[in-house]
Amino acid sequence: MRIPIAKEGYPFLIVPLLFSLILLLIPSTRFGVLFWLSVVVTVCVGMFFRDPERVIPPGENQIVAPADGKIILIQEVQYPGLGDDTYLQISIFMSVFNVHINRAPLAGTVENVIYNPGKFFAAFENKASLLNEQNSIIFSSTVKEKPVRILVKQIAGLIARRIVCYAKPGKTFARGERIGLIRFGSRVDLFLPVDTTLSVNLNDKVKGGATILGTVK
Repeated sequence: MRIPIAKEGYPFLIVPLLFSLILLLIPSTRFGVLFWLSVVVTVCVGMFFRDPERVIPPGENQIVAPADGKIILIQEVQYPGLGDDTYLQISIFMSVFNVHINRAPLAGTVENVIYNPGKFFAAFENKASLLNEQNSIIFSSTVKEKPVRILVKQIAGLIARRIVCYAKPGKTFARGERIGLIRFGSRVDLFLPVDTTLSVNLNDKVKGGATILGTVK
C-alpha cells in the first residue's frame, strides 16, 4: 500500500515521531505536555508533506493545474526562455495548508530545466515571479498533432526555501504526473500558448492534477 506522504517529508517526520514514541514509553505524567506537543508537530509535518492520489480528468488537450492553491494572476506576457511569442501566464499561490506536490499540466517531454538562485520575497507578491529562487521546466508536447511548448516555474517563497524537481531534460511525463514539490508551499507560474481557452478565473482555488485550467486549441 502506498503511503500518502512525499518521500522528501520522511526526514522531517522521523525526529518528532521518534520523540513521541519515546515519551509514550516513559511511565510518567511529567512529560504529557511534551508528548502532545510532539504529536501535534508530527501531524503538522505529515499534513505539510501529504501526497494524495488524484483522478486525472480525461482529455489530452485539457490542461490540468500544476499545483494546489489559489490563482493570483492571469496575464499575457513574453517570456525570454520561450522565444518571442506571447504566452498566457497563470500564477498559483500555494499556502502552507495546501498540498505541495507539483504536476505536469500536459503530457510531454522535458526540453530544459533552468535553475536560478534568488531572493525569498513573499510568494504572493508579483516580484517573486522574477526575483525569487526558482526552477523553470520547459515541456515540449504534441496536442492533436500540433506542437505545444509550455513552462512550469517552481518559485520559492518566504517560508518555502527548498525546491524539489524530478524533471530532467529528455524525461517524459504523463499528464498530471508528479514533477516535484516545494516544501511548505509557495508559488507555481504556468506559461501557456496565448490562444488557450481558459476555464478558470482570478481567485479560483484549484487542485493539482484534478482541476482543468483550460483547453489547448
